Amino acid sequence: MPEITEISLFPLRLVMFPGGRVNLQIFERRYIDLVRNCMRSNTGFGICLLKQGEEVEQSSQQSIHRTGTYASIVDWDQLENGLLGITVEGSRKFKISKSWQASSGLLTADVVFSETGNLGGDPIPVDEQFSGLAELLQSLESHPAVERKNQQIDYNNLWDLGWRLSELIPIEAEKKQELLELDDAWERIENIEQLVSDMANDH
Repeated sequence: MPEITEISLFPLRLVMFPGGRVNLQIFERRYIDLVRNCMRSNTGFGICLLKQGEEVEQSSQQSIHRTGTYASIVDWDQLENGLLGITVEGSRKFKISKSWQASSGLLTADVVFSETGNLGGDPIPVDEQFSGLAELLQSLESHPAVERKNQQIDYNNLWDLGWRLSELIPIEAEKKQELLELDDAWERIENIEQLVSDMANDH
């Protein structure tokens, strides 16, 4: 039986991948409490893509995708607007077995962590055939907004290459979600190759 873990969720209109970094502004009470608890206990929370509904204030219309990424707080600051700003880094992919709204107002879930979609897993060397994608990632990485995230990217690891390209290529969130849900690094990179090729043909 796979081990089930209970975690708090933070539904957003974005898809996070292992090794990815995202800056968040925290202003709702339940999320301020969540951040405080995470920093106190050195734990994290799950980020998953909203299918429908708004990010703020839970509503009955809110529904989420069942695969997300567990994230930990790596930096925090008070922003100029007075709100709490945090930077989170994804570490492990998970699948939700059931979810509910806790008394704190937080969406909470029982999840099973992926065996493969983890930071620090066994690397898969990048074949010569994907060298063009590695070059594409290097050009995307030099963008100032990406540089500021200060991410460590292993260009010789197919996992890293797939995750970072999934984040950075300009496709809609639902497509990114499909890439996250794939468990096979080869399948992900081949899908990305096809998406990049389709984009090039559209221009």
